[in-house]
Order: sequence, then C-alpha cells, then structure tokens
Amino acid sequence: MIEELNERARTVLQHVVEAYVETGSPIGSRTISRLSELSLSAASIRNVMADLEDLGLLYSPHTSAGRLPTEQGLRLFVDGLLEVGNLSSEDRNDIEAKCVGAGRSVNQVLEEASSFLGGLSNCAGLVLAPKSEENLRHVEFVRLGPGHALVVMVFDNGTVENRIIDLPLGLPASSLIEASNYLSAKFIGRNLSQAATDVELEIKTQRAEIDTLSQKVVEAGLATWSGDSEDGVLIVRGQAKLLKDVTALDELEKIRALFEALETKEALLRLIEAADDAEGVQIFIGAENELFSLAGCSMVIAPYKNRNEAIIGAIGVVGPTRINYARIIPMVDYTAKIVSRLIG
Repeated sequence: MIEELNERARTVLQHVVEAYVETGSPIGSRTISRLSELSLSAASIRNVMADLEDLGLLYSPHTSAGRLPTEQGLRLFVDGLLEVGNLSSEDRNDIEAKCVGAGRSVNQVLEEASSFLGGLSNCAGLVLAPKSEENLRHVEFVRLGPGHALVVMVFDNGTVENRIIDLPLGLPASSLIEASNYLSAKFIGRNLSQAATDVELEIKTQRAEIDTLSQKVVEAGLATWSGDSEDGVLIVRGQAKLLKDVTALDELEKIRALFEALETKEALLRLIEAADDAEGVQIFIGAENELFSLAGCSMVIAPYKNRNEAIIGAIGVVGPTRINYARIIPMVDYTAKIVSRLIG
C-alpha cells in the first residue's frame, strides 16, 4: 500500500506516527503544518489526514481534530517509512558486556540479556530459553541452608544450570550425597528429559535403590525439571515498565491482560512459531497474527542460534504499540546475535 501513497500522505503519516511514539497523544493538522517540510496549509493537511483515515491508516480517538495511527498505519510505517539506524558503539558495548558478564550458565546469559534489553527499551524483555538436549556430564546437590539446596548440572557442551530446590528440614548431608550419586549414575551421558523419565518410573515402581530421604531429594530435583515445557522456558523481565505511562483504565486493562497472556502455555507456543519462521527481527503490532490475541501491544523479537546455525530460541521485547521501533529493532537484532555467539 505504501506505493499508493503520494509524498504528502507519506510525510503526514510519518509525523502522526512519530508524534504518537513520542507522546502517545493525537496530533492535529496545525501542529504538522509547523513541523512538516511540506509547504501546506493546515486545511490542506486536514484533507490529507482525512484521506489517510479513509484508508484505515489513521483514526480520531474522539471529536477533537487530532489523529492517531491505527495498527494498520503503524504496520505501514514500520514496513515502508521507518529508518532503522545503527546502534551506537556505547549501546553495543553495553549489551555485550552485560551478556558476557552473566557467566557460563545459559539461563544466566539469557536472563541478563532479557533484563538489560528491557531496561534499554523501557519495555518488558522476554526470552524463550531452549530446553537443553545436551547430555549431562555432572549432577550434584549442594546444601544452601536449612530447607534448601542447589542442583548443579554440567552439560557436555560446558554450560552449567543451577536450580534451587526445597528440602525437608533436618535432612542429613548423607542424603544429598546419595541423591547425587544416584542421579549421576542415571543421568551421565544422557539428556535431561530421557533420564528424568526413567528415574520417575523407577521411583513410582519402587525400584529406585535409595533410601526414603534421598528419594525426596531426587523427587524435588525432578519437579524442577518437569516444570519446564517440552519446548522451552519463557523468561519475562521488567513487566513494571509497562505500567510506567499508563493513565487510562482501558490501557491498564490491556497491560493486565498481557501479563496474564505471558503466563500461559499458549504464549510460549506462539513465540516458538514466531522464532521458527524468523530469519531476522520479527515485528508484531497489536493483534497481528493473533499473537497473544491482544490488541494494544507490540512485540519485537529475533531468533538466536546454536553452533549449527539451528534456531533454538528467541529474544525480544513486548510493550505498547507506541514503542520506539527505530531504536528497539537494531537493539533486539544485535542482542540476539551476541546471545547466539555466547551460547552457540
């Protein structure tokens, strides 16, 4: 459709969208006439805005003269008018330093990248972490204090996963050692999902050759692993940022609905679909593709890959439709490339 718009219409649409991204407020023809390089009167610009409204690209939220872009108008702007710049060297260095400093654990890298990306973009950062198919090299339970232990898993590719589990109070140290030895014998050289299924079966059929207390440790560890989706884990950071500029009740309701959507299995599956179809940054505006089945929010997401160039997850941000696309798109793209390099 962008080819169908003349220069006047493109310029007016661009001004309306840029004002919306900056302020969230409708913009009128008089304001555009002062800002625009077009030598047009306010009356002429009103006519152009009326034409854009007829095309479904702008709308008037109330009876005032101001206009806002529709989701279709935002999509046209992003696809045809947006000039995506390069990240500054400072931004690139910050992203790389945060990700590299996160340590060797895949989840640590991903969580740090998600948090930092959300902070830079003033949106909620999200990441689809892959379920590891690497074989295990080492499993160990380390006591943290009364009622808690750390499960340390080292995989063949060198990555380390740490998870905290709850333990019965008064559990002797010997039970942790026995549980570690038992799982090491069952897990080493196999991937997590395969080994966990066999161990669960042994425990259910009472064939596990460990005492009752050690069995409780093993079951607690299995619970943290079975809690993972078969497809991966969705990590969301910085949700509070989405509430920062919310004033209207209907906006608050949209954000609340988004929070609920992010907690569902459906959100995870839709992210997987988006990542699998992606060769680069994907931009979803409003209710496009029924992503989260939610109007009023946009998501910018990019896949990251393993050493074999296979897509194993996705990272991005979600926020209101007036996010700063020009800044966020290259930011998400660069972060995905850094994550691919670090965990590939």
